[in-house]
Parts: sequence; structure tokens; C-alpha cells
Amino acid sequence: MTEPGDGGGAPPSSMGPRRRRPEPTPAQRAVALLTRREHSRKELQRKLEQRGIAAVDAQATVAQLDADGWQSDARFAESLLRCRAGSGYGPAYIRAELGMHGVPADLITAVLDAFDGDWVEVACGLLRRRSTRPSCTDPAARRKTAEFLLRRGFSMDQLRAALAMRRGE
Repeated sequence: MTEPGDGGGAPPSSMGPRRRRPEPTPAQRAVALLTRREHSRKELQRKLEQRGIAAVDAQATVAQLDADGWQSDARFAESLLRCRAGSGYGPAYIRAELGMHGVPADLITAVLDAFDGDWVEVACGLLRRRSTRPSCTDPAARRKTAEFLLRRGFSMDQLRAALAMRRGE
């Protein structure tokens, strides 16, 4: 009779030596990361280095993946923009986050300019989801709502338009 948890099979000595998988190449590691989600060049290189790959090898691997079309800062920026806008973040927040990921400023500007949504509508949607209905008479509630939208990366013009739309509903 076998004990629970011992697998019930043959004793370990009769199974023979276990084969170890070969160590994945830097490119295999990078592609595994990219299949889960888009990464910026900077982020992908940092993750490869954290996994024990030399900085020079990580940089060369990322450059090759970029040349082959596996990695793209433009795709990463568009993906992050859609995700954050869908979560109720404004353009200033998204611009800062893309900058932290090492996306070039000209690419950030191009991606934000190409956004086909309406930032005021994004802000209104956020307020609707948060059930935030600013009172026309309560300055503290209006200020709190305004500060919330500013922290989320919306401009003063977008904030004013969103609050005006919410009052009109």
C-alpha cells in the first residue's frame, strides 16, 4: 500500500535521472514576457537583467526583437493609453506613466494626439462610475471632485467641462 503524497509509483531510485530543461536564451525569455503583454524597451531590458542576463546581452536582445517587430514602443504606448483611458485616467497621468517607461516624448505626443476618444467623456464616465455627483451649492464637494480629477491627470478645461456635463444630467 502506498502512502498519500508519494505518487504511488516506482521508487525514485528506479526512475532514472531527471532531465533538466536547457536554460532559455535571452530572446526566449523576452518573447515569453512579450506574449503576456506589451513591454517598453526600457521595461523589457530591465526585466531581462533582473533574470540574470548581462546588460549588454539584454540590450542586444531587445534591439533585435524591436528590429524583428516583436517589441514596439508604439504598440506599448497605444496599449497603455487604451487601458488607462478605459480605467478613467487623463492625458497628463498617461503621459507621465509612459515617460516613466522610457517611451520617447515625441512618440508619447503622437499617441496622445491620435487618441480617438473624448477626454471629457472619459472624466464623466469616471465620475458616473464613482457615483460622484458634485453639488452645485457645496464648494467642498466640488473641490474634492476637482482634486480627484486633477490627480487622475485631467486638465482644468476637461475638469470644468466634465463638471458642467454632470450638473446638466
